[in-house]
Amino acid sequence: MKISTKGRYGLTIMMELANRIGEGPTSLKSIAEKHQLSEHYLEQLVAPLRNAGLVKSIRGAYGGYILSKAAEQVTAGEVIRVLEGPISPVDFEEEDDPAKRDLWIRIRDSIAEVLDSTTLASLIAFEDKGKHDNYMFYI
Repeated sequence: MKISTKGRYGLTIMMELANRIGEGPTSLKSIAEKHQLSEHYLEQLVAPLRNAGLVKSIRGAYGGYILSKAAEQVTAGEVIRVLEGPISPVDFEEEDDPAKRDLWIRIRDSIAEVLDSTTLASLIAFEDKGKHDNYMFYI
């Protein structure tokens, strides 16, 4: 299974919204500019996220998007499933060999376990940790 730009950019949107909790609505334009992405493409991705109840849209001059739930309550698995569909490396329903079918099921379940145990909050914490581990030494 290969995660497309839909899933990757969708996680980018969600992480940006999680990073900006308490700052009010975030525009897609600001996310697009920060990550050098197409605003139009992000607009296409945020619609299913909104329909799934993961984000709320705020209208008006200072409008944009906010998370519908706390960052600790949204998993990467939810985001990926909304944008990519079911998580499966192959269509194992058609597999005749029980050993291979079991392998595909175990791979699917392992991927799902990682995605479903990874919250937006944990992704942000990992991202923030990387920013602070750089030390500058002068002689």
